[in-house]
Amino acid sequence: MGPGTNPRSGRVNSGAGRGGTAPTPITRPRQPRPVAMAAGPAPPGGRSREQMPHLSKMERMVVSMQDPDQGVNMRSQRLLITVVPHAVTGNDIMEWLIHKYCISEEEALHLGTLLLRHGYLYPLQDPGSLVLRPDETLYRFQTPYFWMSTLWPAAELDYAIYLAKKNIRKHGALGDHEKEHHGQLHRRINHMWDLVVMQAREQLRAAKQRRKGDRLVIACQERTYWLVNRPPPGVPNVLEQGPERGSCTARRVLMNADFYKREIECCRRAMGRTRVKSSVSLEAYLKFSNQHRPHDPIMSGCLPSNPWITDDVTYWVMNAPRVAEPTQLRVQRWAFSFQELLEDPVGRAHFMDFLRKEFSAENLSFWEACEELRHGGQAQVPALVDAVYQQFLAPGAARWVNIDSQTMERTLEGLRQPHRYVLDAAQLHIYMLMKKDSYPRFLKSDMYKALLAEAVIPPETKRRVFPFMWKPRRSSPSPAVLPASASGERAAAPGGPGGGPGEA
Repeated sequence: MGPGTNPRSGRVNSGAGRGGTAPTPITRPRQPRPVAMAAGPAPPGGRSREQMPHLSKMERMVVSMQDPDQGVNMRSQRLLITVVPHAVTGNDIMEWLIHKYCISEEEALHLGTLLLRHGYLYPLQDPGSLVLRPDETLYRFQTPYFWMSTLWPAAELDYAIYLAKKNIRKHGALGDHEKEHHGQLHRRINHMWDLVVMQAREQLRAAKQRRKGDRLVIACQERTYWLVNRPPPGVPNVLEQGPERGSCTARRVLMNADFYKREIECCRRAMGRTRVKSSVSLEAYLKFSNQHRPHDPIMSGCLPSNPWITDDVTYWVMNAPRVAEPTQLRVQRWAFSFQELLEDPVGRAHFMDFLRKEFSAENLSFWEACEELRHGGQAQVPALVDAVYQQFLAPGAARWVNIDSQTMERTLEGLRQPHRYVLDAAQLHIYMLMKKDSYPRFLKSDMYKALLAEAVIPPETKRRVFPFMWKPRRSSPSPAVLPASASGERAAAPGGPGGGPGEA
C-alpha cells in the first residue's frame, strides 16, 4: 500500500504493504509519537478501541483481498500522466467478490460500497464519492493505520491541521461545512492555532519534495479518512453506533479447563437465582388482559361503527392523533402507564397544562427536545445538542432542569463529542422524575377527573361484528355446565340471540 500522512498526529507516516515508499517524517516541535499499525498497539496519547464484529469481518476481507496469490489483481495504473502503484479497478473488485463469496452482482456492489464508506478503500479519480463503480475507476486499499479499528475518535487538533492545510493549498476555497468546522475549531483552540498553521505549512513543504504519484495517494488517503470521520451534512455517519460504542470483541474462546469451570459456576448461579412463580405471571397476564380488553376493537367491537367492514370513518375521526375532545376509553388509557400518556399527543398536551400549573413544564419540554434530537436529521445533531444544552442544562439557563451531579458530569463529558444519544442519561433522569412524582399527582388531580367526566362516549353499536360476542354472559365458570334456569330459558326461546336451533 502507498504512503500516507497521519491526520491524527500531524505527521507523515510510511504506508504498509507492497510497494510503499518511506518518506522522511515531519514531527511536531513537541515529543513525537511513534507510528503504529492496526495490527499492533494503539499509539500513545490515543484511546484504543476494541473491534466491533462487523469491522473485524471487513478487515479480514480486506486482508484476503490483498493476498499476493489469491487476492485482487493490483498493478500500476496511469492516471492522466501520473503512474499510481498498486491500484485496482472497480471491475476487478466486483469480480473478486463474486468469485470469492458466490454472490450476485448487486450484492457485490453493495459490499464494495460498504468497504468504501468505512474507509478501507478509497477512490483516486473522485475522492469525494465513496461509492463503488463497476467500471475502470481506480481505487487503492487504505493503509491499516487509517482503519476504523485503530483509534477512535479522531482528534480535533488533527482535523484542524487538515483543514488549515487544505485552506492554504486552495487559498480559502473550502466547502461550506468545512468552512464552518474551520471557524469553530479556530475559536475553540485559538490558544494553539499557531501550532496548527505551522504543522500545516510543514506538511505542505514536505509534500512538494515527493513524487506526484505519492502526493496524489496521500491526498486521497487523508480526504477519505476525514470523509468517514467527519462526514458532510446529509451523509450517514458509519461511526454512529449509539451512546456507548460497541465493545464486544470477536475473539476465539479457548475450550480449556478454566472455560468449563466458568461455565459450571455460571450454571450453578443460574440454578440458584430466584424465579418468578407461574401463578404470579398468570395473574399479571390476566390483569393486563382484563384491563386492555375494553380497548381492543376485535374483542369489544368498535364504537360507533366498524370502519373495517363499513364505509363509516367516524371511528378514525374520533380517535385521530389530535382531537378537541378525546373519547372516554382514550382518557382511561392514560392511567395505564406513563408511557401510554406520553405516546398520545392529546394526553401529552393536557399533561403539559398540568405541569404549567405546578411550575415544572420545563421537565416535559426537555424530554420532548431530547426526543427531537434522537429522531432528527444527522446534519442538525450538533446544533440541536448545543440548543438543548443552552436552554435547559447550562448554568443560568432560561428553563433549567434539575438533574443530579453524576448525571450532569456524564452529560458534559459526552458533549465533547456530540451525537444524537448524548443526552439519554439526563432524559432518563427527568423521565423517572415525572413518572414517580408528577404523573401520580396528575391522575389524582381535578383536571384528569374532569377530563374523564367530560370525555366523549360514542353511541352503542346496533349490530355486533362477531357472532360469538352475541352470547350472553354466563355466571358458570364452565360453558359446558349451565344452571337449570338457564337451560330452561334456552329451551323456551330457541330462536334467541344466545341459542341455537330448537328441537323439533
